[in-house]
Amino acid sequence: MKNLIALLALTLSVLTPAHAASVAGVDLDAKITVQGEALDYYGAGIRSKYFMKLYVGSLYAQQAGLDAEGILNSDELTAVRLNILSGMITSERMIDTIEEGFETSTNGNVAPLRDRLDKFMAVFDSPVEVGDQFTMVSIPGVGLEAYKNGQLLTLVEGDDFRQALFAIWLGNKPADKKLKTAMLGE
Repeated sequence: MKNLIALLALTLSVLTPAHAASVAGVDLDAKITVQGEALDYYGAGIRSKYFMKLYVGSLYAQQAGLDAEGILNSDELTAVRLNILSGMITSERMIDTIEEGFETSTNGNVAPLRDRLDKFMAVFDSPVEVGDQFTMVSIPGVGLEAYKNGQLLTLVEGDDFRQALFAIWLGNKPADKKLKTAMLGE
């Protein structure tokens, strides 16, 4: 009987995915795999506005111990994941928010990135619903892959683009300072 219980416990531990944390009811994986590489959970937090929880933002990276600048300039794969919590997040609001974020992260110099930004915005063409998950994967030397609910939607080329996008959350003037701190695991 003891052996049967031990076997059952071992089976359940293998079948149950490891979670690094649970934030606002969203279970965050301890590791994710992108481009065939494992990325480790760094941290996560809630993006709130006017006391409303909008999404959980989480950060994954291959290399531990980096600060925000280290993540933005890393030559390793990194990923930002957004889990939508609120019906207030619509396609139009995501587009507006990303536009504002690019204005800030580029100090108003969006023009060199405009065509690629427009290509990226197609990620939000279909309706955004509570429970949707967006994963942006920074691939140094290549650019950025964007996924919705695990499906690859686009590849946008250029290190300048991927750094500007990630700076929305991790730059010197992030959209939410508390979220930045939480995503960095601080």
